[in-house]
Amino acid sequence: MKTDASPVELLARAKTIAVVGASRNPEKEANSVPRYLKERGYRIVPVNPSADEILGEKSYPSLLDLPQELGRAVDVVEVFRPSESLPEVARQVVEMKGRYGKVPVFWAQQGLDSEEARRILEAAGVKYVMDACMRTIHQIYVRKAA
Repeated sequence: MKTDASPVELLARAKTIAVVGASRNPEKEANSVPRYLKERGYRIVPVNPSADEILGEKSYPSLLDLPQELGRAVDVVEVFRPSESLPEVARQVVEMKGRYGKVPVFWAQQGLDSEEARRILEAAGVKYVMDACMRTIHQIYVRKAA
């Protein structure tokens, strides 16, 4: 795991999580992890250009297509896209500050990492977590603390 923020504190404070690469397929982690989080009270905002709805929630083509009010509510952007896609998602997260007045934390799912994305985020002062599973962190640390 590579981070400049405490994953445990992030999950304890977060309320709204935008999930880039959310999947309709219940067999995929990009569906089961957000479902787990939704079942524990987090608001999930799916981001997938090929789906209208995921987990009963309206899906958006990109982070920059979120309605203003929803964009302002996003606390964390969880990414389920290949590592080579992380720099583009990082740029969108940085742009969210100008568009929505708030910059969320960038979180790349376990197995995902990008030095280029890290440089983009660090240059803009955006907190990040890479190569870590939100469900695992929640199960081990957050749920036990509650």
